[in-house]
Amino acid sequence: MSILQRKKDNVDLRNYYNVYLQVGLIITLLLFIGLFRANLDLGSDADFAVKEQETIKMEEVVQTEQINKPPPPPRPPVPIEVPNDQDIDDSDLNLDASLDLDNALDVPPPPKAKKVEEEEPEIFLVVEQDPELIGGLEGLQRSIKYPEIARKAGIEGRVFVQFVVDEKGNVVNPVVTRGIGGGCDEAALAAVRKARFKPGKQRGRPVKVQYSLPVTFKLQN
Repeated sequence: MSILQRKKDNVDLRNYYNVYLQVGLIITLLLFIGLFRANLDLGSDADFAVKEQETIKMEEVVQTEQINKPPPPPRPPVPIEVPNDQDIDDSDLNLDASLDLDNALDVPPPPKAKKVEEEEPEIFLVVEQDPELIGGLEGLQRSIKYPEIARKAGIEGRVFVQFVVDEKGNVVNPVVTRGIGGGCDEAALAAVRKARFKPGKQRGRPVKVQYSLPVTFKLQN
């Protein structure tokens, strides 16, 4: 009977084993939770202490102002002694001089009149009466000899010659303003130099006039 009773007792202990194990686990879990909360409280206190230590005090910076001192006043000028005015002796002045009206006064001769240089008459571009070519443009064309080089090369065209007709109708300083080459420019200049004009007039008197002539070179078939 004792052996059977022992077996029953063993069976009962095994049944309560699970209950005891669960109770132990619950107690252990509660202990861990209590310790974890205690650590959190300690950590928050430590952080608050650190935060209190890390506070920085800001000092107010006072801005300094630079005071510009005015420059020193200029020195007063040194007075300069002025010499006393010298008295003029009355003996040096001859106030009793009499004017003799009977004798002629010595008057210096008048200055010599300067010779007025004759101004060179200007060259007119437009006048009341234009210069007139004696013999006409056809006579000038007949006096021109066609250059052989231009003839062989078949060069044709117009050469414009500019010059000045003076008061006597002579040609002065002829220049080619537009040429065609082949010896035609030189032939035109030579013909214009030999030409004669009736001078141009402005207000009824001959004047210098700038003039231009076209000289034509054309081959005859």
